[in-house]
Amino acid sequence: MKTRITELLGIDVPLILPGMSWISTPQLVAAVSNAGGLGILASGPLTPEETRASIREIRKLTDKPFGVGVTLLMPGAKENAEIALEEQVPVINFSLGKGDWLVKRAHEYGGKVIATVVSEKHALSAQAIGADALLVTGHEAAAHGGAVTSLVLVPSIASKVSIPVIATGGFADARGLMAALSLGAEAVAMGSRFATSADSPLHHGVKETVVSKSEQDTIYSNNFDGLWARVMKTPQAEKATRRPMNFFMAAIEATKAAKIVKQPVWKIMIGMLVMLDKIKLLAYFGASVPRLQAATIEGDLDNGVQFIGQTQGLIEDIPTVEVLVNRIMTEAKELHSSQHRYFS
Repeated sequence: MKTRITELLGIDVPLILPGMSWISTPQLVAAVSNAGGLGILASGPLTPEETRASIREIRKLTDKPFGVGVTLLMPGAKENAEIALEEQVPVINFSLGKGDWLVKRAHEYGGKVIATVVSEKHALSAQAIGADALLVTGHEAAAHGGAVTSLVLVPSIASKVSIPVIATGGFADARGLMAALSLGAEAVAMGSRFATSADSPLHHGVKETVVSKSEQDTIYSNNFDGLWARVMKTPQAEKATRRPMNFFMAAIEATKAAKIVKQPVWKIMIGMLVMLDKIKLLAYFGASVPRLQAATIEGDLDNGVQFIGQTQGLIEDIPTVEVLVNRIMTEAKELHSSQHRYFS
């Protein structure tokens, strides 16, 4: 299948693995890229040294294009972005920050830049600075989706920009891919679906829990990490999203979390002081890290909280990435052929 995204990124199928902390690791990134899609490494939990090592590990596992994701608001993100640029990573995906310098530097060596957006305003700004594509994140997505559903957000943005759009939030199978293409997107990113593949490092117990739950079993709240986010509905998640954590307690927890994300406490504190307008957000975001790690890595849903999208209700098995990609593309061709009957 050829779209503007497959041609832009040099991939075979319009399926993207977004960067998810502790999930989008070199092994899963390479598996998606080897299957013909684009895997994006999550650099959030990594030090610059680990980011460089991860990039080089990916290159040992695949000779296909791949990307690195950076959340520019977070401490350490700029340093990780610098490593990705030094290593001349084919694709850089940035979010929550100004990426004009990333675009300029990546374009110097022929790299491509994808901006993650949730609104028309941010989409137009990303296009204006030279971003090559947009990752448009709808309400259904795991973690930090927008307030508008993909069914409306994707065509709205796609009709207002000239650069290609990748749709994410609510896409997990061939039906979603075909729907996204009809909405004006050129590819889909499937975080929850790839996270529950056999190649994913997500704890197997959590994968099995995802399979057992429905699309109704998620919570969308801004009380967990300071941003509107979607998480799996569990007793712990209901408790964690009932009301925001006391700010001072959140700040203390954020400094404790510095060890988990391998950032010096002083850097976390300076980050809070430098960005006074975002100090509360950084504190809550940092405080969420231990609970996210407990669920994702340790499989502890009694004490941890798991990001998951509404596509949880569409996930019924745990296939390898290769099997999953082949299934989606085969079914997409069948759907394309069957839809012709409506116009005969």
